[in-house]
Amino acid sequence: MKENPMRTHKIGLRRLVPLAVMIVASGVAGSVATARSAAAPQNTAIPQVSGTAKEGETLTASNGTWSNTPTSYAYQWRRCASDGTACGDITGATKQTYPVLAADIGHTLRVVVTASNADGKASATSGATDVVDSKSGPVNSVKPAVSGTATVGQELRVSTGTWSPKPGSYGYQWQRCTSTGADCVNVDGATSATYGVRSADVDHRMRALVTARTSAGRSTAASTPSSVVLDNTSTTTTTVQGNKAPTVTFISFKWVGPRAFARFRVCDDGLGRITVIERDNKAKTLASERRFRITRSASCGTYSRNWIPAPRFRTKGRYVATLRAVDTSNALSRIVSRSLVKR
Repeated sequence: MKENPMRTHKIGLRRLVPLAVMIVASGVAGSVATARSAAAPQNTAIPQVSGTAKEGETLTASNGTWSNTPTSYAYQWRRCASDGTACGDITGATKQTYPVLAADIGHTLRVVVTASNADGKASATSGATDVVDSKSGPVNSVKPAVSGTATVGQELRVSTGTWSPKPGSYGYQWQRCTSTGADCVNVDGATSATYGVRSADVDHRMRALVTARTSAGRSTAASTPSSVVLDNTSTTTTTVQGNKAPTVTFISFKWVGPRAFARFRVCDDGLGRITVIERDNKAKTLASERRFRITRSASCGTYSRNWIPAPRFRTKGRYVATLRAVDTSNALSRIVSRSLVKR
């Protein structure tokens, strides 16, 4: 018996319609899932810790600011080194408030706030508190101060400041900060009242944490910062037969993937070849240097160079690049610097 082609066509349509509905439904479900994923909380201002960083006191965490309307918050307090690094969770410290313990003395504290809603959760970490003091530690009335010349090869010294009652002993920890005096990190082994300035400090400011101790306890105060550290040749200008040292100026500096891209302007009183010395710097990292050669046909020119810094400079934190120009008479420009931060 011959099959009716119209009947076959209708059967085919009946089979295709449910399939089409399934495909459309799948697409809609995928769109909804994407929208839901995008609606998880996102932090727009980090949490803050209020209160006094002292044994026996209570600290309180703010939630910070979040988009996408969180419905609940969770907390985890963390104990860190004196510079806010090397943090570890404190067992059981999961409330919005935290009673400062004897175990926290000499450390800083942070809190991780996790915001949640029906679509997901996200976390943000507060800045570090001051170094935690003993309950009965001495009270600082005049901050320690740094003196000396902030130049590579020179020596800095920190005063003890003024304390009550009078401490029986002091401890010291030097820190390397950004050029604005922020984001200070400990310098390994730098634990005396004096500090020998080194090449890794160039374009940074230095300060010291001074810990005063009495029989009743201990307290810590941060000194005022030094001026920005200069290279040991940065104040030397070589002049040959009236020749003036070149000048170099940063125009822009940015990351593009693993590469650092710099645009800079070089001026000199003579034409010809100029060598630009670029130095990579980062806290707790051995500096690295490279050289670029440029040829000028006018008194001033703008140039672009890019390079891939060593892996140790491409990790989280502040990376500082300095430039210096030297002409064929070995006349040196002053050092200029720019920095980039990876988070």
